[in-house]
Amino acid sequence: MINLDQIQLINILPPNLRNDPNIAAAAKAIDGELQDLNESIRKLDIFSRLDTLEAAEIDELAWQYHVDFYDASLPLETKRLLVKNSYAWHRRKGTPSAVEELITTIFGDGQVEEWYDFGGEPYTFRVVTTNPKATNEQAQEFIKALNSVKNERSWLESIQVSITDEMNLHIGGVLHIGEFMTIKQVV
Repeated sequence: MINLDQIQLINILPPNLRNDPNIAAAAKAIDGELQDLNESIRKLDIFSRLDTLEAAEIDELAWQYHVDFYDASLPLETKRLLVKNSYAWHRRKGTPSAVEELITTIFGDGQVEEWYDFGGEPYTFRVVTTNPKATNEQAQEFIKALNSVKNERSWLESIQVSITDEMNLHIGGVLHIGEFMTIKQVV
């Protein structure tokens, strides 16, 4: 395989041109320009350098890649994630997996529950996240972004934050048949 960093134009010329002193001098002169061009080409690969770009550059890329739900006031890491995922989201717009990726990006975790899974109205869905740090601001960002990735016929019913924890629960019961009953609280 040819390594573009090490290639010299004189080496790929046919022998009759390689032996001509004028052609050899021109090839050497062009080699410097080709190496400069090779460096410039390496800088074009934006996605490999996305984690090192500044906020202003990320903002421009968001505009270029049509990240419809992009907000310049978001934290830099969130903006980078949105730009990284925008191409994949555009390919999968209208699918539950695109919505779930958006949920993961904004809330950290969660999933989509379709109407037939929870007994809701037809063509509705709800978002359930178990992240206890989910805020109203994140929910508002999610709702703004949602219309750009969900299908047109489905509607968001609710966003639920589901938090589970263990607790001791004591239940007592009594059955009394008679005229009177004395109840004492035992602590």
